[in-house]
Amino acid sequence: MRTTRALAAAGAAVAVLGLAAPAAVARDGMNLNPSNVVALPNVIARGGQLTITVNNCTGNATASSDAFRTTRLTTGANNMATGRATVNRDAATGSHSISVVCGNGTVINPTAFTVIGGVRGGLGGSSSSGATPTDMAIGSGLVALAVIGGGVFWMRRRSERHI
Repeated sequence: MRTTRALAAAGAAVAVLGLAAPAAVARDGMNLNPSNVVALPNVIARGGQLTITVNNCTGNATASSDAFRTTRLTTGANNMATGRATVNRDAATGSHSISVVCGNGTVINPTAFTVIGGVRGGLGGSSSSGATPTDMAIGSGLVALAVIGGGVFWMRRRSERHI
């Protein structure tokens, strides 16, 4: 008996959800404001290319940011607009926003992607500034400790031979 009641309750819940779902889809389908600005990759080096996608975007569309020039987006199937943008070589490191203007509205993603600094190449990635005074002090201390330890070890070995 309990199993029958549980199955009846589950069936009623599925029926209610099944009847409510088409109404929700119809209501959201009428509201075609642009949404969901995505930049891939979301972490990029200066000079790299981003792929920008926006959902529910109709008409002429452009994407803009302080890290790249304004880029025209093309609208394809299912009102999804896509485009490619090249990050400026002098873009500031950190998080950047993308603003997309479509024929049916505007949408902004305040943290769409992050620009990372370039890699310092050559000589194993060392920087041109050289060693800091702290590095020099640590290195000198280690060398001095090695010389003293070696001298003590050599003197002890020398004295053991005479006994």
